Amino acid sequence: MLQQLNNLMDYIETHLTEEISGKDISKIVGLSDYHFKRMFSYMAGMSLNEYIKKRRLSVANVELINGAKVTDIAYKYGFQSIEGFSRAFREWSGFLPSEVTKNKIQKSFPKFLFFIDIRGGISMEFKIEKKEKFNIVGVSKRVPIQFEGVNNAILELAQSITEQQRNEMHQLADLYPHQVLNVSYDFDDGFLEEKGYLTHMIGFATTKENTFDDLEQLSIEESLWAIFPNQGPFPVTLQETTAKIYSEWLPSSDYEVSDIPGISFTKHSGTSENVYSEIWMPVRKRREINLAD
Repeated sequence: MLQQLNNLMDYIETHLTEEISGKDISKIVGLSDYHFKRMFSYMAGMSLNEYIKKRRLSVANVELINGAKVTDIAYKYGFQSIEGFSRAFREWSGFLPSEVTKNKIQKSFPKFLFFIDIRGGISMEFKIEKKEKFNIVGVSKRVPIQFEGVNNAILELAQSITEQQRNEMHQLADLYPHQVLNVSYDFDDGFLEEKGYLTHMIGFATTKENTFDDLEQLSIEESLWAIFPNQGPFPVTLQETTAKIYSEWLPSSDYEVSDIPGISFTKHSGTSENVYSEIWMPVRKRREINLAD
């Protein structure tokens, strides 16, 4: 995966003046656009779009110092107007393009290089398990995307479940862990900037078909799953484990993420300071990438 990441960085460098599509990204790294952008965000501390934008502005800075016209630079690097370019450039550098041209102000944002930094870190416990196709039956809602803390919209969804719905879910539940699962999917495009909405389902795993009018059903295809148990303060430990999966485990593993919704569950029993959770990531063996295709 590190090689694919660095191949992508090279590709971006040679296409800064062009549109870089999700299809191009997926072909190079061998992951879906959604899963790769999420992994990149955890690893780099910024979205891929933000990285590309900063690289374009950094190269534009050099060209402005060398006497290029602001108008030419703005359109060369994909901005729709001079005003939009000037605003973005000032937000990044603290200076207007005209000031850079006049005073030869240098600011740079270097190209990323990914490598393994081997230190005495904490190992991650996980197991790979195959699960047959199953259903999740429960309730769902479009909720705001939120990376940290308790998502109040999800909390409200949980509190909206009626006693009748709860009993119906228990009637259908016949698979581990025999308790509430959380599933997030259908993310809006701005999810990496913590913008927009996603669909969140609260429900139970079952081999049965939903027969109740007040419940919904989500079918989960047969897949391998990387399962990560974790225990500690909720929701901090769960969120930190998710970040480590994408930024540390996935890039160095032999697996890539499948296009199936991820699942998690949490056993709430008493204090929130020592809560057991599991994160289920759908995976498949990593495919060899042929850049000549």
